[in-house]
Amino acid sequence: MKKGLFVLAGILVLASFLTLNWGCATKKYVSSEIATVDKKVSSISTEVEEAQKRIKEHDEKLATIGELIKQHDSQFKQVDGKIEEVKTLIRGNLVMKATLTSNEAKFAFNSAELTPQAKAAIDNFVQKLIQENKGVYIEIQGHTDNVGPEEVNLALGQKRAEAVMMYLYKTYHIPLHRMAAVSLGSSSPIANNKTKEGRAQNRRVEILVYE
Repeated sequence: MKKGLFVLAGILVLASFLTLNWGCATKKYVSSEIATVDKKVSSISTEVEEAQKRIKEHDEKLATIGELIKQHDSQFKQVDGKIEEVKTLIRGNLVMKATLTSNEAKFAFNSAELTPQAKAAIDNFVQKLIQENKGVYIEIQGHTDNVGPEEVNLALGQKRAEAVMMYLYKTYHIPLHRMAAVSLGSSSPIANNKTKEGRAQNRRVEILVYE
């Protein structure tokens, strides 16, 4: 009987010992895991802070570039204004102007080739120029309606203006250094582009004579 009690007491003591050791081991494991998680969280927080810092620096650089672009745009506008002043001085006073409308020029769609009607209109203008006996500089402007991409309109307006200039050079021997061909595309309409009639008026070539 006594022997049985001793065995039971021993079992209870062993069980208590194992329970205490297991509890300590569990606490150590949990503490270790918490420390690992805290370390990872701290590392992620550092990365987030660094990323936010880079984003802020990037935004500041973009803001600086934006200011530079604004400054350059302002400077370019000032330069353009000076160039226009110089051009005006070179050209002198506008003394004659002729407008070859789409009906007169008869340009085919997307074409810069001069038709007989266009050449006849230019001939009439040159006769008036000879009669007036004025002009030392001629600017030929190509204009279009607003249908289609602007880069296409600019290119087409340039081709039509150059076609008129080359006709004046080859037919009437007006020196090329006395002429300039430019394209304004659809930027200077004289009529409403929303109507067929207005678009036809905007498709034109203007010849400006300066002295």
